[in-house]
Amino acid sequence: MGVLRGLRAGLDFIYRFAEFLAALCMIAILGLIVLQMLARWSSEVFPGAPEYAAYFMAAASFMGFGAALNRGAHIRVSLLLNAVGPNAKRYVDIWCFTVAAATMWYFCWHARQFVYWSWKFNDVSQAQDKTALWIPQSVMIIGGVILAIALTDHLLHLIFTGKHRIQNDNIETQEV
Repeated sequence: MGVLRGLRAGLDFIYRFAEFLAALCMIAILGLIVLQMLARWSSEVFPGAPEYAAYFMAAASFMGFGAALNRGAHIRVSLLLNAVGPNAKRYVDIWCFTVAAATMWYFCWHARQFVYWSWKFNDVSQAQDKTALWIPQSVMIIGGVILAIALTDHLLHLIFTGKHRIQNDNIETQEV
């Protein structure tokens, strides 16, 4: 049981750390907006600010996906889940987590190849910033892998314990 407790603590740390990085990316976006405003007011030019803000927005999104899943912040369509019994609900949940985890792992596999070719061909942004595109793409993959791990974590927890670990912070549809 000590190994499983350590694994759970490690996974929870990864989810919280990714959430922290997502928050830092949002703060960086705010900083870029303020710097761009100051540059505009002082008649200076801050080239690449919109592109960097977009990179940080993508990073914030992908880094926050796993933590958002754990907190119940993703949209879950519970109409079908509320319409079926508890046994069927478990199998529908297993099917949904299986499809979602497989799709995310598939995405990560192909995104990795995409990043590799961007790095291999030294692909850079076409905007003024000339950023090597493999850098923001790599952050996307890291966040995608964290989401894939979270989906697989919930799937395995659901299979072995009968329930997932998603917190119900949001108001869900009540049974009618």
